[in-house]
Order: sequence, then C-alpha cells, then structure tokens
Amino acid sequence: MLLPAFTELKRNLKKDFSSLPVIKLGIIGDCATQHIAVALRGWGYEKGINFDIFDSDYNQIDAQTMDPASELYSHGCAYVAVINCTDKLFMRFCETPLDSRKDFAQTVCESITAAWSRISANSKSRIIQFNFPVWDDRIFGDFGAKTVDSFAYQTRKLNFLLAEKSGEYKNVFICDIEGIQSRVGESALRDNKMFCIAKMPFRTDILPLIAKSITDIVLSAEGKIKKCVVLDLDNTLWGGVVGDDGTDGIQIGELGTGHAFTHFQLWLKELKNRGIILCVCSKNNEENAKDPFINHPEMVLRLEDISVFVANWQDKASNIRYIRDVLNIGMDSMVFLDDNPFEREVVRSLIPDITVPDLPENPEEYVDFLRAEGLFGTASYSKEDHMRTDQYRAEAERVSLQSKCADYDDYLKSLEMVAEAKAFDAYHFPRIAQLTQRSNQFNLRTVRYTEQEIEDIAKDDKYITVYFTLKDKFGDHGLISAVIMEKREECLFVNTYLMSCRVLKRGMEEFIINTMVETARDAGYKKVVGEYIKTPKNAMVADIYEKLGFTPNGDNTFTADTDSFKFNKTHIQKGDI
Repeated sequence: MLLPAFTELKRNLKKDFSSLPVIKLGIIGDCATQHIAVALRGWGYEKGINFDIFDSDYNQIDAQTMDPASELYSHGCAYVAVINCTDKLFMRFCETPLDSRKDFAQTVCESITAAWSRISANSKSRIIQFNFPVWDDRIFGDFGAKTVDSFAYQTRKLNFLLAEKSGEYKNVFICDIEGIQSRVGESALRDNKMFCIAKMPFRTDILPLIAKSITDIVLSAEGKIKKCVVLDLDNTLWGGVVGDDGTDGIQIGELGTGHAFTHFQLWLKELKNRGIILCVCSKNNEENAKDPFINHPEMVLRLEDISVFVANWQDKASNIRYIRDVLNIGMDSMVFLDDNPFEREVVRSLIPDITVPDLPENPEEYVDFLRAEGLFGTASYSKEDHMRTDQYRAEAERVSLQSKCADYDDYLKSLEMVAEAKAFDAYHFPRIAQLTQRSNQFNLRTVRYTEQEIEDIAKDDKYITVYFTLKDKFGDHGLISAVIMEKREECLFVNTYLMSCRVLKRGMEEFIINTMVETARDAGYKKVVGEYIKTPKNAMVADIYEKLGFTPNGDNTFTADTDSFKFNKTHIQKGDI
C-alpha cells in the first residue's frame, strides 16, 4: 500500500478538521513520541478523523498512569497508545543481573500490564500497546534463538506474553510493530542516529505506516470494518477462463501458476473461517461457474464457503447491489476483488463506497498485496464468527422463498421463527461486545463496549440486560440483538438497543420492543424511555420507537407506559433455542 510521506502528513495539519468527528487519544511512551503524534493526526485527516491528541512528555508512562489527576486522564481519552521501544528494553536487559535474565520477559510484562491496570482503573480508555520489534544483539549468534539468557529470546517471549495477557484485558489491543518490522526490515524501521540524538526510535519514513496501524485499530473498535469479499472467478480465483478451458483446463493446484491461486484460496478460506463473508460475482454461465467448486479436486474453496453466488451476464455493479441487498450490509463494508482493471473501474465509479483494490498483474502477488493493504482488521472475535457463512447462505434461501410468496405476512408465517431472550451471560460476552462495535445502522445510541465493559454491566445491579437470538426453518441466526436498560428512579432507560440488519423486517424489532416493555413492567416500572442519537449511518431507526408504540417527548426521547402499552404484532414465537 502506497502511503503518504511523513512530510505530506505534516502538511495535513494545516487543513480544516472542523467537519471531522473527534476522537480523543493519548500517547505515552518511554521514548520520544511527538513525531508519531504528528503522523497520527495527519493520517487521521486522510481517514476522516480529527484526532484530539494528548502527547505526554518523554518517559512519563508511570507518572501519567499513577496519578489519577494526570493530564492523560484529564484529557478524557477514548484511546491511549502505550509506546515502549526496544532500545530502552535492551538497556534494561543489560542492567539485569545474569542470574535473573531467564525471568526478564515475565518481569517486564508485569510492569507493562500494571500500567494497563492503572489506566483501566482510572479511565474507560481502550489501550493500544506497542509490542517490541525484535533485534538480535548477536552476542550468542544463532544460538541466541534457543537460550533463555539471550536478549532476542527474551524479546520474543515478551511479545508472546503481551499477546497472551491482552486476552485477559478486553480493552487492550496490540499494535504489531514487530509485524511491521517483519515486512519492511529492521533497517527500514529503526533509526539509531535519531534515538541517540532525540530518543526517537523510528525512522520518519515508517511513521505513516505506524500511524495507519494505530488508526486501523481505532477504526475497527469504532465499528468501521470490512465484512464481505466479493470475488470474480476467471483469472482471479483460478487461472484461465472456465467457459473456454473447462474445469479440467483451469490453473489451480500445486503446479506452476496454479499454486498462486491455491495460495490465494487458502488465504480467502482463512478469512471465511474468521467470519468474513465470501461471495461470487462473475460474468459467466452459472453452471460453468459452479462446476470447479463442485468437481475440481484441487479447489480449496467449495460452494458451502460462498454465501451468495451470482454468475450471469449482467453488469457487475448491479450484481454487487443484489448481493448487498441479500446480505443487508453497507457497501462500505464490502471489498470487490477482480483481476480486470476495466471491471474494477466500472464498479468503483458506480459504487463509490465499495473498496476496490487494484490487484497486481501477477497472481503470485495477490496475497502479499492484500496483506499489506490491511483491509480486514477487527477489534473482536467470537465463537459465532465461523458460523457466518452458513447464516448468510440460509439468508439467500429466505430471499428466494420470499420471491415465491405473494403475501409478505404469509412469508413471515412460513419461516416458523423462534426467538430467545435472556440476560447477558459469560458465554455471550464476546459476541455482545462485538455486536456493539460492529452495528452501525440499527443502533439507537451507538455506544461501543469492550468485552470487559459488557461483563461489568452484566454484573451491575444498576442494569437489566437482554440478548436475543433467532432461528427459523432455514437455520440459526445466532445472537442478533442486545438491549441494556438502565434503572432510574422514574423509568427504565434504554441505554443500548441494537440489532443485526440481517433480520430486519422479520418482526424482530416488534418482538424486542414488546420484550422491553414486558421486562420493565415485571420489574415494577411504569415507564420505559428510549433515546435516538443521530449518526451518519443510523437514520433508518430514527422513528423506530414511535412506529412501535412509544410516544415522542420532543427531545429525541420516547416513552412507553407499561400499563397501557399495546403490544406489537409479530410472527415470532418465544422459546428456548
């Protein structure tokens, strides 16, 4: 990915940020961080963010995190970047007694996680922790890779420990500086002269990439993620043209160029396993297009890996819009991959919100190119993610059934829908947090929560929590909605109400509203108050409360009287799933 140079990012600071959403971020480090702050603010402009940055003085991690009245906490940061550098780590290692070096990584890890605990205790900030680019002092030569007494061994162990511990701190994300070094090389990352002069460990040339990594984490945590890859077939997923060459003649497998396409498919399969939706959009006869997925012995991807399969002779922009409608997701969460520059440009011009990378001419470079683009970052992962393909394939069957039903009400009845409504539990904390981070359209107040925050809310008697699951005769949608209601003296206030758009207009909105009112009434409350906070993406739910029986109060809040509320009609039955 070609990023703007550091000098270009500096020039961005003179531009007008006033229309951009503000995100407050703090930077603390054991090295000089001012250039990182400049690059981050400049890159924020490129991505449509006004980073309001508190950049602490040099080597102030302990001072800023230990004092509850520090500038870091006063700034009200949504995110705190903690920047520890390998140069300082090496100095600390050299000062460690020889008989204690086997425990060096563990000791440093404990000091870093202690800072995480202090930040978490004094703020609601999400923490972005830099890991350590490994550089080998060569004191042991290659033997250093196996002895616990070497600096390289302890640095690698420390990175592993930080990754492991971050799983226990749900508000901590790792900024993988070691991963950046593995891609660009140590000499491209480190600047020994600048560290000696100004304690700045990174070359200015690499700062845009570091700023991108931080911003990617923030964007993922803010719900701006990619959910779907739409794939061309001929010369994209395999070599050759299946309509001309036949299934036996396409290039796929271990020999020659075929290996590049196999490698690409393996990478795509891992995306699918992680929860990214794979779809096909090909100018082809459907029977020809599907045949390799069914009959070619060396195909990695099979039909069951594809959520929506479209192969016809219509223009690709129209077919992509159809795929979007089936999936019910935003165009800005979709990526279109096609080897043909003409097709890419047509889609890009007709659908400005979709991401259309310019794939390299050589298929051998596809995976490395897409890795460098970094399009598929996430701030969460739940056990339900691997079910996503099956859920969306079932959705395509529902769309097909709907087209055959003359009456929408009859269609809803025919789905045989059953919903479950239960209080948040530990098993579902990851999925509920993920839903708050990813839901943008059907999200009444758009409050994002980490897994730890969801756990805290579930345990706090101040709140009543309900998650909802849905299944029908085609399959299980899984957990599709979460509601958090805050106990107040005069009412039960709906702090959070969000829902996956893939179950929109099935009667689930009515079912959830009915459950809210019923829950409030059972808890002894006479009123339920909901609020709508407008965002650029949630206009679709601006009037949802009023449509479903709440009375507007004139200030973007709505009230339902639990005694007189008329429950909404729905074809969803309540039961255990």
